[in-house]
Amino acid sequence: MKRSILLVTLIGFLSLTTLVWAGSAKQGDIVDTAIGAGSFKTLAAALQAAGLVETLKSAGPFTVFAPTDEAFAKLPAGTVEDLLKSENKAKLQAILTYHVVSGKVMSGDAMGLRAAKTVNGQEFAIRKQAGGLMVDNANVVKADIEASNGVIHVIDQVILPK
Repeated sequence: MKRSILLVTLIGFLSLTTLVWAGSAKQGDIVDTAIGAGSFKTLAAALQAAGLVETLKSAGPFTVFAPTDEAFAKLPAGTVEDLLKSENKAKLQAILTYHVVSGKVMSGDAMGLRAAKTVNGQEFAIRKQAGGLMVDNANVVKADIEASNGVIHVIDQVILPK
């Protein structure tokens, strides 16, 4: 009986310790949060090739509409490989910065907008739809992933500047 009580007490203590530790863990920045999710390997490689990693690790805040690996795979064959070449760095930067808005824009706030100005200077359209939110031709499939320097909204298409 004493062993059972001791075991239950120990399990309870370990569970509480785990909850306290997990709650105090530092929230990652946008880049670390995206990498940690595991479905943004192409985006991470593109950010590296474009020289934008340090920018998105800075204080921000930023709102990133992040295409998944599946979204990049929908581009015509060879497009990603071509964009990752050093001679296409400026074009890649223009595309990636078209996915970033200055400030922290949560999905509830975005629902009230018709457009958002991106850090590359152009605007993309925002539309409310029955299933949620659209930016240009992309659906927001997961919203409001908070990071220490902003927020990520996962999208199902790569959006392209005009």
